[in-house]
Amino acid sequence: MTYRQIWGGVSAAALAIGLALAGGSAAGIAAEKGPAAVDAKRIIAADKEPGNWMTTGRTYGEQRFSPLKQITQDNVGKLGLAWSYKLDIDRGVEATPIVVDGVMYTTGPFSMVYALNAKTGELIWKYDPKSDRERAGEACCDAVNRGVAVWNGKVFVGVLDGRLEAIDAKTGQKVWSVDTRYDTNRSIAITGAPRVVKGKVIIGHGGAEYGTRGYITAYDAETGKQVWRFWNVPGDPAKPPENKAMEIARKTWTGDAFVVRGGGGTSWDSMAYDPDLNLLYLGTGNSSSWNPRIRTQGKGDNLFVSSIVAINPDNGEYVWHFQTTPMDPFDFTATAHIILADIKIDGKTRKVLMQSPKNGYFYVLDRKTGKFISGQNIIPINWSKGLDKNGRPIMNPEVEYWKDPERKPVLVQPAFWGAHDWQPMSYNPNTGLVYIPTHIMSALYQDVDGIPPRRKFKSVYQLDVNTGMMPEDPDGLRKYADTWSGKLMAWDPIKQQKVWEVPYSTIFNGGTLSTASNLVFEGTADGRVVAYAAETGKKLWESPANTGVMAAPITYEIDGEQYVTFMAGWGGAFATFAGPLSLRAGVKPNAQVLTYKLGGTATLPPLKYKYADRKPEAPELHATPQQVDAGRDLFNANCSPCHGINGISGGVLPDLRTLSAENHEAFPGIVMGGRAYNGMPSFAGELSPEEIENVHDYLIMRSHQLEKAMASGENLENYAPAGMSKP
Repeated sequence: MTYRQIWGGVSAAALAIGLALAGGSAAGIAAEKGPAAVDAKRIIAADKEPGNWMTTGRTYGEQRFSPLKQITQDNVGKLGLAWSYKLDIDRGVEATPIVVDGVMYTTGPFSMVYALNAKTGELIWKYDPKSDRERAGEACCDAVNRGVAVWNGKVFVGVLDGRLEAIDAKTGQKVWSVDTRYDTNRSIAITGAPRVVKGKVIIGHGGAEYGTRGYITAYDAETGKQVWRFWNVPGDPAKPPENKAMEIARKTWTGDAFVVRGGGGTSWDSMAYDPDLNLLYLGTGNSSSWNPRIRTQGKGDNLFVSSIVAINPDNGEYVWHFQTTPMDPFDFTATAHIILADIKIDGKTRKVLMQSPKNGYFYVLDRKTGKFISGQNIIPINWSKGLDKNGRPIMNPEVEYWKDPERKPVLVQPAFWGAHDWQPMSYNPNTGLVYIPTHIMSALYQDVDGIPPRRKFKSVYQLDVNTGMMPEDPDGLRKYADTWSGKLMAWDPIKQQKVWEVPYSTIFNGGTLSTASNLVFEGTADGRVVAYAAETGKKLWESPANTGVMAAPITYEIDGEQYVTFMAGWGGAFATFAGPLSLRAGVKPNAQVLTYKLGGTATLPPLKYKYADRKPEAPELHATPQQVDAGRDLFNANCSPCHGINGISGGVLPDLRTLSAENHEAFPGIVMGGRAYNGMPSFAGELSPEEIENVHDYLIMRSHQLEKAMASGENLENYAPAGMSKP
């Protein structure tokens, strides 16, 4: 089906609904501007077009709240599948779709872009940016993408390998492409969704774990020309600071070790915009490296890591900042979803900004000045003893691992995936509640001396911290991770207290959507899509998804029918790295778009898992214990971010304990040559033949362990939490 056919039917009808309210002409706009005819006026007036979802948070304020009311608490139980669409690659799916005038624009793994008929699910066009998949190993985490932006007939996507590209919304052809990386030797990747403000496409990047300097950049939407760049952390102290913001930030860093490690502070996800104040708000990420003793001699706040920063979108100039975790020694990024709202506090309506970052607190700030209004922890935490009157956390000395001369491991809660990560929360102005996908997790942190860079990417520095997540670590993963869980929480931002919660068995459940009929929609890690009553948390509807769901759903309307769409597909950081824990969810990757409506009668396609029924086929092990130990360390440094703890990737990539006899025979050649189509780089010249053989010996040992456990029916307790292993 062509775009012209779509426009002539579904799109014109959908546009007419919104423009009638705004006093416009659907036919006139269609003829004049064509597809994806989005501009600032339409986004600012989004409530006049409730049938569309024109930017990633629906509005610039990113509330992820829809005024649509056709689907109610009384009839939501009648939701059925309207249509589904299978994405090309079964990896993690984290995108928020955009729906404009009857067309859905969304992304899948490796930054592939799809334009679909939002009423039927038929493909209009597909665009593959041909991401450099060999560099997927540099990306944190997995080959995911969180969606596109649309503006003036163009669709914008950030590509995993660091490019930003503009696509013609009608034809699906590339219009322009820019490389956003400041240093092509650094591990810079894009997984976040762009935003468009005043004709500028704004995009950040990831890579703080791997040694890069954070920044956010604005490009002209028509030409791709760079307009401005805002650096989040300072550069080489031997050189002049780039601007006022870097003058402020430089005073909070000590030494120059951070220059080699990049400093971090990457803006890899959330942004929001207030058109009245003309302020763009961005969240910044963790430090690089995590260990402040190595990074900055254990001194200073290290601005602007783990901060919320307000800048002028016209020129990228600094306005204010609020740092959620000074110095950030724990990977407590502040890149989580930012929401803007006007709420009444102490009898006065305040323009506020709300965020619940990884560190476990929920913050309410004055969005004009950045001043702290209130904050409270949403889960039990032990790294901080509370917040002072300015919102600065009071550090618990007992968790300051970098100061311990004996370098003992300390337990920290929450840990590196936080109490709330990237999965979007939503705000319902009717209930006054924020709906937060919440984690309960802890891990050990231990000071170590400068873990060397990953061998393949020489700029890529590890964390300089042992987080208790190393393979077969009995005092880390097994002892504490069995307590990890998740929940959906309704939070009152005025009273700073929980109203209700729904517990889940594992972390990394989906983002949320709330609606004017007081419904909350969320997908789950164990393969369901669910609707709850927004006031009470009572479950009103659920349906199987045949995979774990991480992304936040959206809702839209076409020809008088309301639809709810979930982007479904298990993967991402949790599933790839923490494979044994991921298996608790009992799901496999199955990348797809699932769209529901009242009375829908479509059938959910069956899951065909390509790694099903694999069993160990390892040769005999002839290596010494020392060689196996060396292989374990090499595997951890070079392979575990993608292949998971102990080689168990949680189903996203094949379980390396179940390599076929043929692949065991070809193992050195696979590692030397790589498998670029799957994102695996070549390690030729990076790992020696002896080191590759050591890694292979380690995997052979793991395979024999699995084979023995399968034969006996025992849990694999030598390397996974009790009850979590599923061969």
